[in-house]
Amino acid sequence: MKLKSKLLYLLIAFSLSSAFAQKVDLQDGDLIFQDMDCGPLCDAIEAVTEGYNNNNFSHMGMVYHKNDTVYIIEAAGNAVRLTTLEKFSENTSKPMYIGRLKEEYNNLIPSAISFSLQQMGVPYDDEYVYDNGSYYCSELIYDAFLFANSGKPFFRLYPMTYKQPNTNEFFPAWVDYYKSIGKTIPEGLLGCNPGGMSVSNKIEIIGVIE
Repeated sequence: MKLKSKLLYLLIAFSLSSAFAQKVDLQDGDLIFQDMDCGPLCDAIEAVTEGYNNNNFSHMGMVYHKNDTVYIIEAAGNAVRLTTLEKFSENTSKPMYIGRLKEEYNNLIPSAISFSLQQMGVPYDDEYVYDNGSYYCSELIYDAFLFANSGKPFFRLYPMTYKQPNTNEFFPAWVDYYKSIGKTIPEGLLGCNPGGMSVSNKIEIIGVIE
């Protein structure tokens, strides 16, 4: 009986997992959360914020359809840019989670996309400081929906930390990084990150792309 029960449990678990991972028709305004493979800095980002369902997310972007092609609007590399979904997927070997705004907020999506497209070419925010004339990935999404929501915060900002959990020590990767760009670590300043946005009560995680 125990063996049968275990097999039944595994079958149900597999069925639920398969159903969740099935193909999702992406819509404009969907948010894609990614555990990006970028080494110690990504590991440090993921260590301080727990994402949806205990997942680690270090990057995100917003879906935008153009000429029958699925693009992701993202702040990455040197600037805000449009990246095909196929190219975006190359950042990671792990499943990407899809967040969709709850239906009552759908009216904000066109303005959020329009705002984001107007930011094309704005430099990447390599200081990770909010409102300094450049954008990191979640900061772009935050401002897009701030604009769409008539200047009222839609997502939330939190004090950012660059310290190892349960210590008063900065991650060595951050110490080296900020030294390399000649800046002070912006500990405690307000900001946002993909993990925090993935658990927002304004969205629902509707599936994954594997």
